[in-house]
Amino acid sequence: MSRVCQISGKRTTFGNTVSHSHVKTRRKFKVNLTTHNVYLPDENRWVRLRLSTRMLRTLRHKGVKSLMKSYGSDLSILKPKKNIEPNSSPVENPPTNPTKS
Repeated sequence: MSRVCQISGKRTTFGNTVSHSHVKTRRKFKVNLTTHNVYLPDENRWVRLRLSTRMLRTLRHKGVKSLMKSYGSDLSILKPKKNIEPNSSPVENPPTNPTKS
């Protein structure tokens, strides 16, 4: 699987590492991607997305469908996640690892 954000389309970019003597060597800037399960309340289902952490932060403010619409992404990538039953109480961003008290 390639290292590409499913909403924004961000991918690995290239540039130079510049040493103290200004010798330039090529390097890669990799995208910080995470796999995140997102709940779609209007469709009552969960979706697994591979997002950059910047898009995850923006997703919490705007919501999935409005964010995809603003970036011009295709809504067909919102395929249902396998083997997950929706909760009785839909929450857009449930805690992934609750801390034990």
